[in-house]
Amino acid sequence: MLRRTTRTIRTTVAAVCAAGALALTAAPAQATASPPVTRADAPPAAGTSGSFAAHTAAVADRHTGPEIHRFLRWFYGQHGPDEQQREHFVSDLLKRKQAENPGYDVLLCAQNTPRRIDVGPVTVAQSAGVGWATVTAHWSDGTTSAFTAYVALDSHPIELHDVVCGQ
Repeated sequence: MLRRTTRTIRTTVAAVCAAGALALTAAPAQATASPPVTRADAPPAAGTSGSFAAHTAAVADRHTGPEIHRFLRWFYGQHGPDEQQREHFVSDLLKRKQAENPGYDVLLCAQNTPRRIDVGPVTVAQSAGVGWATVTAHWSDGTTSAFTAYVALDSHPIELHDVVCGQ
């Protein structure tokens, strides 16, 4: 029974995919030109409200998931951020946290330098204005630790906004 159900599901999925691919190649898509996105400092386009134009520009100026992932991979590198990255690509909130905890690296949630660092997939919450990823530190004793790194979507230049250490 289970084998037949699995085969039926595979057949159905394959048929739906094939039909979708056929539909995409059979008729060319009709493209319509979309209006250009205006910047927040530009006057609103004729026929639009100022708040809509400002909202459109603000959303267009936000960092994307792939941008955040590239930033976090660059920022953390293999062993953690250097002094220049800490100075120029970290929020004032995190700088205050670090000043309050001088014997602890707030950005790495650790007291030592990791052997290797991995950045997981990024989640973006447009309505919250933030993107985040789980960062995993690998230690010389073979253990790992994880923490969550947050980036504000509208920070310019892009910067690490907050870090929440795992338990």
